[in-house]
Amino acid sequence: MSEPYGENYHSTISSAKVKEKKERPFLHISLFIITFLTSTIAGVNWIKGFVPFELSEMVVGLPYSISILLIITFHEFGHYFAAVYHKVKSTLPFYIPFPPIPYMINFGTMGAVIKTRTRIHSKKAMFDVGVAGPIAGFVVCVAILIYGLTNLPAIEYLLKIHPDFYDPNYGKEGYALIFGDSFLFSFLREIFVQPGQFFPPMSEIYHYPFLCAGWFGLFITSMNMIPVGQLDGGHISYSMFGEQTHYKISVICFSIMFIFGIIGFADVFLELNYGIGWSGWLFWSLVLFFVIKLKHPPVLDATEIDPGRKIIGYISFFIFIISFSPMPIMITLPQ
Repeated sequence: MSEPYGENYHSTISSAKVKEKKERPFLHISLFIITFLTSTIAGVNWIKGFVPFELSEMVVGLPYSISILLIITFHEFGHYFAAVYHKVKSTLPFYIPFPPIPYMINFGTMGAVIKTRTRIHSKKAMFDVGVAGPIAGFVVCVAILIYGLTNLPAIEYLLKIHPDFYDPNYGKEGYALIFGDSFLFSFLREIFVQPGQFFPPMSEIYHYPFLCAGWFGLFITSMNMIPVGQLDGGHISYSMFGEQTHYKISVICFSIMFIFGIIGFADVFLELNYGIGWSGWLFWSLVLFFVIKLKHPPVLDATEIDPGRKIIGYISFFIFIISFSPMPIMITLPQ
């Protein structure tokens, strides 16, 4: 996999003569089923915690797993159908399961990838394939978030999970996992949550499957839309601005991530408590630098894309900005 929550459709075959490879539907279906199972288990764990549970309780994790796989599937097939439209041979999605590991943050999946088997020859095709996935996944993600926000259970739901929620000492003796807010998440919350209605703090969001899946969808959308190298945002940036400008943008974004990652790493492990940065950015920036690379390879047809596509490109970067959280996952220490 070229990136944890992204696609590998950019991994093209450079040879002009490409050997025809047979599809392996059994492999794709098997990976989907395994990912569905690991995501369902993750959904149960997000609600109940890492405690033994009966097989019959797997149904608790279905709202989460179905939601998360809908987002990923729409994202990947957005790329796939754009590739088909431009006659770029590509595989069906390879879903990537992630097994449950106690005390480890686990969403049950590391996303999915598709691989192109022929080169993407033009900026137009590169743009369409790059932008179709994030937009398709984003639309489904927002729909799931709105559903979750308009169907919030009463406070009794959380009290069944944490009977001591209103205790003054609640959460002070252990580690707390806090999901970082984003502009869009906050905006939708203000619109769809009624005044006076209970809304869980961001340290409890993961107990609500639709909110958790929607939050994760925004997270992976923003990660893929960073305009670096061959990420979705990188494909779009390259197609819109050209090779040299894209590379400058890529270096700037990488540098910011790396610095914020270093600050976040020091903040956590040296217990500086600055509350700035996120150690995950350090890992992600190193993946981008050594695996995905900062520079986008050139396409054969460098004809500029049309104004309509550029407008869509700017909209996609707006989606990136409103979905992005500078500190997406925070863990607070016992007080």
